Amino acid sequence: MKRVETVLLKVVIIQFVFLLLSQFFFHQMDVLPQIKQLTKYEGVNENTFTEILQTLQTK
Repeated sequence: MKRVETVLLKVVIIQFVFLLLSQFFFHQMDVLPQIKQLTKYEGVNENTFTEILQTLQTK
């Protein structure tokens, strides 16, 4: 059982490293500019938290 746990832990760590590398590769290196345009279109990268707070405070 101990061997299975170590293998699973190694797989999780490797997956996390690949996640960080892919995020850096796509967002910082600007490999696919369509992704950046898509996030701007969806409004994911905008900071709308203050607008929500102002809306809730006015009620």
